[in-house]
Amino acid sequence: MINIEHVSCGYDLNPIIKDISFTVKENEILCILGPNGCGKTTLLRAISGLLPATGTIRMNGMNIKTAGRREIAKKIAVMNQLTSIYFSYTVYETVKMGRYVHSKGGIFQTDQKKEKAFVYECLDKVGMLDQKDRLITELSGGQLQRALFARVLAQDPEIILLDEPTNHLDLKYQIELLEQIKEWGKKENRCVIGVLHDINHALLFADKIMLLNDGQIKAYDDSCDFDLTSLNDIYGIDVGDYMLHALERWRI
Repeated sequence: MINIEHVSCGYDLNPIIKDISFTVKENEILCILGPNGCGKTTLLRAISGLLPATGTIRMNGMNIKTAGRREIAKKIAVMNQLTSIYFSYTVYETVKMGRYVHSKGGIFQTDQKKEKAFVYECLDKVGMLDQKDRLITELSGGQLQRALFARVLAQDPEIILLDEPTNHLDLKYQIELLEQIKEWGKKENRCVIGVLHDINHALLFADKIMLLNDGQIKAYDDSCDFDLTSLNDIYGIDVGDYMLHALERWRI
């Protein structure tokens, strides 16, 4: 579904991503790991068309460089980690924003029955239908992230790009969100590319793992075959030893 060929990009003439190439297939979930500053978010911005890049980025044959923003938004949705909320829309209004790219009029015009039913369906999928009239500024972190995921579903994309969406969430909500996204990604003509810091989440969530460092791919493999020792040099610690040491606490 996504084909990245010799892509490089950065900021203010400073290259962050350096000649990267890879593909993501239909129904595949790719997780990108790497230390802070290695270029994970920059790569997602390039894939979404928000950051100019050299090389070629294609989605189902569509060249991101020549596509319009509305055309890209119909295909690709981005879900970020929680940030401060500066507006007081209701949950329903927030989720309805996802329908903007499919709407010929304004976001808050009188609802057509079909559009309203679709938004309700998205809210129901994330267990937030009963919260539809609450202001999003009143929600807990877990509720807010579920509402934002419902907005992504309302956008009805083919690809979801995740930029550390589980940060600041309790463990229960982290797991629930990743499971919902994984279920979404396994349906026809969809895929997910996610940036996660938690290595265990990545191994359980993803089909493929990419290890990024200094803007270059250092390892890329199926999650079940990924060489975990490749993480040691990148993170500067014996990752496996640390994980096993923590596991011993659960065996007591």
